[in-house]
Amino acid sequence: MSVRKVYMLGLGCPKNQVDAELMLGKAVAEGHQIVDDPDQADVLVVNTCSFIDAAREESVAAVLELAGKKAAGGQRLVVTGCLAERYGAELVTELPEVDAFVGTGALAEFPEALDAGGGRLFKGDKHYLPAASMERRLGDLDGSAYVKVSEGCDHECAFCVIPQIRGRHESRELEDVAAEVEGLARRGVVEVNLIAQDLSAYGRDRGQAEGLAELLYRLGRVGGIERVRCLYLYPNTLTDAALEAIATVANVCPYIDIPLQHADREVLRRMRRGKDAGSLMRLLERIREHIPGVALRSAFITGFPGETEEAFEVLGEFVTKARFQSIGVFRYSPEEDSGAVSLDRPVPREVAQRRCDALIALQESISEDLLAERVGGRERVLVGGRDEDGLWWGRTDRQAPEIDGVTWLGTEGAFARGELLEVEITGSGVHDLFARPLVPASIDAEVGRD
Repeated sequence: MSVRKVYMLGLGCPKNQVDAELMLGKAVAEGHQIVDDPDQADVLVVNTCSFIDAAREESVAAVLELAGKKAAGGQRLVVTGCLAERYGAELVTELPEVDAFVGTGALAEFPEALDAGGGRLFKGDKHYLPAASMERRLGDLDGSAYVKVSEGCDHECAFCVIPQIRGRHESRELEDVAAEVEGLARRGVVEVNLIAQDLSAYGRDRGQAEGLAELLYRLGRVGGIERVRCLYLYPNTLTDAALEAIATVANVCPYIDIPLQHADREVLRRMRRGKDAGSLMRLLERIREHIPGVALRSAFITGFPGETEEAFEVLGEFVTKARFQSIGVFRYSPEEDSGAVSLDRPVPREVAQRRCDALIALQESISEDLLAERVGGRERVLVGGRDEDGLWWGRTDRQAPEIDGVTWLGTEGAFARGELLEVEITGSGVHDLFARPLVPASIDAEVGRD
C-alpha cells in the first residue's frame, strides 16, 4: 500500500461529519497524511450528501469540480457518503472519472479505497456504527465535537428516504458512548453534541425504554464535559423521563431540537407523521413545563403534496403561537423511492418557495424578539474563534454549532478557542447576540456585593 496525501471535502449533516472523521482517522492510523490543500493531495475525496435534491446537486457539482482538478493534476478521486450508498452502482458508469466509491456502511474499507481504481464500489451494511475504540480525526479543535449515538431510523415518513440509505435504527452500547465522551474530554473537548437520525429512540432497540435519559445521567458524570446538547429529537419518542434528565443534569443544555415538519392535520397525515396543531402545541407546553427557559428549535416543510393555502395558514399560525427560538424551513423535494413521490395534488415549486420565504420571514421577527429579551443577562460562551475582521465569536448553551446564530464578543481580549467565558449580553439581532466578556475578578466582586 502506498502512503497517500489525502484531501477530503465534507458535505451534508453532522452525521456525515462524524463519518468523515472516522474515515480520516482510519487513514491516519494506516500511515496516510491528511492535507487541507487539494493541490497538495494525492487523493481527492468528496464525502457526499443525497438527502434532498439541492444536496445531491451540490454533491455532484463538488465531484465534477474535483474531477477537473484530477484531470489537471493526475490525482486519484474517491466519492464517499450517502450519494455513493444510494446511487453507487449507477455512478460507476456515469462518473468514470471517479476511481472508487465508498458507501455509508463500508467506512472501514476507506483506506483500501485510496488505492482502488476502475470505479470500484465498496458497500456493506446500510450504516457503520462508531465505537469508542476507533480512531477519529477531529476536524476543528474548538472545544466542541459531535457524538453519534445511534444510526438509522425505523419511522416511515413519506417525504424521507433515510431508512433506505442508512437502514434500521441501531444504538451503541451506553458505556461505549460514555467511553468515547471521556476520551474526547481528555483531548480538550468541553461540549458534546449528541446526534442520530432519531436520538430520542436511543437504546430502545437494546431493550432500554428510557435509554436517552440513562445516557444523559451517565454523561453528567463525565469530568471535563461542560455541555451536552441533544440534536434531533423525534416527537413521538420523546419521553417525560428524557425531558426530566435534560432539565436536571447540570451539564445538559436547555435546548430541544425537535423537527415537527408541519402543523396541519391533513398534511401531517399524508406525511405519515400524525398529530395536529393542537397536539403539537401540547407537546411544546409539556417540554416547557419540564424545562423552564428552554430554547426550542424545529424544522418545517412547505409545498408538500396536498398543502393548500388554508393548510399553510395553519402552519403559520402554529409557528406564531409556538415562538420557537429558531426554525429551519425547506421547500418540499420529491424523493424517488419515498412514499410521497406518487401522491396527488402536487404544489407548484414557485408556490412552495413563496411559502418557504414567508415562513422564514415570520420566524425572523419572533427570533429577533426572543433574543432581545436576553439583553442585560449573563451567560457562558464557548469561544469559537475570530473572523476575518478580528471579531471574536462564540456560542451560548442555546446556540448549537452550524445551526443557530453566534454571540459576538468584540475585538478586544486574548481568548483561546474552546475557552468558556462569562459574558454580559449587550445587544441582539435576528440571529446573533452581542456580548461583553466579564473578567473573573469583576464577576467575583459583583457576586460578593449581592
